[in-house]
Amino acid sequence: MKCTGSLRGCAVLALVGVLSFGSRPPARAGDAPPDLPKACVDGTGPGWRALSLDDFAPVNCAPDTWSMKGEVIYCTGQPVGVTRSKQKFTNFELVVQWRHLTSGGNSGVFLWASDEALADLKPGQLPPGGIEVQVLDHGYAAQYEKQTGKKPDWFTTHGDVFPVGKSRMTPFPPASPNGQRSFPRKHLSKGFGEWNHYYVRAINGEVRLWVNGEEVSGGTHCEPRTGYLCLESEGAPVEFKHLRVRELP
Repeated sequence: MKCTGSLRGCAVLALVGVLSFGSRPPARAGDAPPDLPKACVDGTGPGWRALSLDDFAPVNCAPDTWSMKGEVIYCTGQPVGVTRSKQKFTNFELVVQWRHLTSGGNSGVFLWASDEALADLKPGQLPPGGIEVQVLDHGYAAQYEKQTGKKPDWFTTHGDVFPVGKSRMTPFPPASPNGQRSFPRKHLSKGFGEWNHYYVRAINGEVRLWVNGEEVSGGTHCEPRTGYLCLESEGAPVEFKHLRVRELP
């Protein structure tokens, strides 16, 4: 993703965001969303480190589900499942670029997945816990409506953030009809074949997501608030690159 302005400007903006993070009162479902700042965070600078498949451990996918193609992490999408980071994280920043290779592709990045949620998962299953940052292609909405005859009003394809299973999160508005998901306040994701840029900031049980340079969704009062990062395989080929993380106090 091309950063606008100088790297110094981006760094200042990121620092301002970190400093303001703790002072901003938590949003409540139904609150009007404030004007949110744009951010350009490329994952370079002190404390940032790159992640490759060497930093992940298999959970319930096939040996060939995940592979490295140069600097790109490639996922076949088969079977449904996850690969998890070898390390647990609590407070951190995460940068990742992703793209779907087919229309309607589905994937995600799990935050704070626990040992319990990952234990004894069989191929075809996803963790029943953690906070998911959705990675979904626009074509999925049309496929869902065609297959079910229902309106796709309970999800979007632009960066939903939501708790999985028994996990908890108070979503930032706007929220899904059932009040569980934080819907993005702007639709900024690009379609399949194009790279998207996610910047995630997770501090003290609060998650914020920037899509292609602009903050759009998130939530607070997350439980759990420590655990593994997981990349999701969910039926369609998807690629990730420039995966970088920085731990925070």
